[in-house]
Amino acid sequence: MPTFEEITAFITEKPLATAVIALLSLVGLVLAVLALRVAWRAVAWLFTRYVALRPVEDVLTIVAASIATGVSAQGMWRFSGDVLGLDGPLRLLLFAFIEVAIITSAVRARRNMRENFSAGIDGIAVWALTCLTAVLSSMDARSLPEAVFRLAAPLVAAWLWERGMAIERHRIRGTGRINWRLTPERLLVRLGLAEVSDRTASEVDAHRRLTRVALAAKKAKALREAGAPDRKMRAALAKLDKAMDQAVEHTGLAVDPARQEALLAQIAALYNTSALIDADPRVPWEPEADHHPVPARPALPPALAELVNDEDEDAVLFDTTPQVVSTAERAALMRAARVFWDRQISKGIVPRTVDIAQEIGISLATAREYRALWKLEPAAHALIEALYQQHGIVDTGAFPAIADDGRVLTTKS
Repeated sequence: MPTFEEITAFITEKPLATAVIALLSLVGLVLAVLALRVAWRAVAWLFTRYVALRPVEDVLTIVAASIATGVSAQGMWRFSGDVLGLDGPLRLLLFAFIEVAIITSAVRARRNMRENFSAGIDGIAVWALTCLTAVLSSMDARSLPEAVFRLAAPLVAAWLWERGMAIERHRIRGTGRINWRLTPERLLVRLGLAEVSDRTASEVDAHRRLTRVALAAKKAKALREAGAPDRKMRAALAKLDKAMDQAVEHTGLAVDPARQEALLAQIAALYNTSALIDADPRVPWEPEADHHPVPARPALPPALAELVNDEDEDAVLFDTTPQVVSTAERAALMRAARVFWDRQISKGIVPRTVDIAQEIGISLATAREYRALWKLEPAAHALIEALYQQHGIVDTGAFPAIADDGRVLTTKS
C-alpha cells in the first residue's frame, strides 16, 4: 500500500491523472449507492410479496431446506470432481443437476397439489431423487461420520418439504392427517396397559370383578342345565362363590344400588344370548309403520301410552342437515349431552332422541348417534329391558320407572 508521501508526490507530478481517478471513483461510488438502493428495493419487494404473507414456520422450512440442499450440492461438487473427473466450467455446469431436478419436481408437486389436490408422481420423484443424491454424496465421504452427515442432509430437506406440503394439503382440502392403525396408544390398550375411556382405576377394577361374577354364574347355570357331574358343579359353584366374595369386598356390591343393577344387567344379557337368534330388529331405512317385532303384551298404563306413541324417529323439530362445527365445539356438545343423559338415567328415565336434541341444541342425526351408543350401557339397558319384559315396549322413547300398580315414577324409590 503506497504511503502518504508517495500519494502526495503522485498528485503533484500527475494532476490530470489524479483528477480522472477521482472522478471515476466518485462515479463508482454513486453507482454502488444506486446498486445498493435497487438491491434493497428488490429485497423489500420480494419480502413483501413472498415472505411476509407466509407463516413463520413456512419461511423457516424454506430456509432450512435451502441450507440442507446446499450441503447436498457441496457433496455432489466433490463427487463430480473426485469420482467423475469433471473440472472447470464443465464441473460448474453439471455438478448440481440432481438438486435442480429435485427443486423442479418440488415446484411441480406443489402446483399439482393446488390444482389436483395431490402431489402425484412428482412428489414421489422428490423422494427418489433425494435418496439418489444422498447416496452419491456419501460415496465420496472420507469417514463414516461424514457419510452419515451427507446421507442425512438431503433427507432433512425432503422431510421439511413434505411437512410443508402436508400443511398446505390440510389448508386446501380442509382434511387432517390419516389415522394410523398401529399407534403406541392402541398397542397399550391391546396389551391391557391402558384404557380407552377416562374411567378411574377403581371403576375399571369394579367392572372387571362384576364381569367375573356374571361369567361364573353363566357357566354354573350352563353346567346345571347340561346335567354336569357333581365334581364340575362344585368347582363352578366354588368359583362363583369366590368371585362373589371378592366383588362384595372390593366393589361395595352389597350397598351400592348402581353396581347391583349393573351386575343384574350383565347377568340378564349373558343369560339371554340365545334370544339374539330370534331377534327381528327394525331396519331403519325400511318404511314399515306397522312393523312390530315383539309379541303382543298386556295394555300399557295410560300414563305411558302417550310417551310410547310419541315416536322420536318421526318428529321433525330441527334441521336434519349435519352441523358443521369444530372439534372442540363437537366435544363440548357431546359432554353436555352426556351430562343430560346421566342426569335423566339417575331419575330412571331413558331420554329420547328429540329430548337430547332439544336440550343440547344438536341435530337429530347427532342425537340419535349418541343415544344408540349410550343406551347399551348397563343402567340404561336395565331400564329398557325391564319395560320390555313387563309391557313389551320397544325402545322408542323416554321410559319412566313403573311401579307394580302401574303408577309412573319420575324418580327411583
